[in-house]
Amino acid sequence: MFDQSMQDSRSSATRGDGDERESTAAVRLEGVSHQYGATGGRFRSSDERTVTALRDVSLELPSGTIVGLEGPSGSGKSTILHAVAGLLVPTAGRVELRGTDITELSDAERTRLRRQHIGIVFQRFHLLPSLSARANVALPLVQAGIPRGDRRARAERLLEAVGLGDRTTHLPGELSGGERQRVAIARALSTDPDVIVADEPTGELDTATGGDVLELLTDIGRDRAVLVASHDDATLSVADRVVTLRDGRVVGDG
Repeated sequence: MFDQSMQDSRSSATRGDGDERESTAAVRLEGVSHQYGATGGRFRSSDERTVTALRDVSLELPSGTIVGLEGPSGSGKSTILHAVAGLLVPTAGRVELRGTDITELSDAERTRLRRQHIGIVFQRFHLLPSLSARANVALPLVQAGIPRGDRRARAERLLEAVGLGDRTTHLPGELSGGERQRVAIARALSTDPDVIVADEPTGELDTATGGDVLELLTDIGRDRAVLVASHDDATLSVADRVVTLRDGRVVGDG
């Protein structure tokens, strides 16, 4: 759908840390467990109630691969997404991004790494209603300190790439659900991340519109690691492999 323009966008991207992109960038989880109600692997009190969300999960996401996560509510899908994105630190195990164990980083270091290398696509878009499509896409670049002119040009290229070149100045309330999700995907791509995590990316969309979004994710997955959590068979069908979770454990991977 947008192969050439997307490649042009990537080649012209400005990265906050000046790193060269590794050809085999990947995420790796090793023995990851997580309990909600625990801090740093220790309980705050002997009678504290805890919920075990993940149990000894190991998983690898090579670049150029889309990995789907399936399982019932409460199986641990969202917790894995949050761990990969550095939004939580698991109570046990390692989460490696580009060879760096992000569980050993400070909150500030983990935030910096996430802004540079992780793109997040939410089910309900999470766009700022008072900002135009272009400004929403450019927002992560503001946080990265990219100059205004470069931010604007990058956002416009990405919106063109996802088929919204004529919607750059529209507010989210003036866009359809599918258009808003495309803006959210463009925003996730704005920092040229190594990894995209997507939580039910078609959950708010009708079948036809969801199909367009899945086509976008397929294109994105050609040179990035993409992790998608979903209950939807059509969404999972674009994955190169599907990991099945039950009660916080991996019970299938293929």
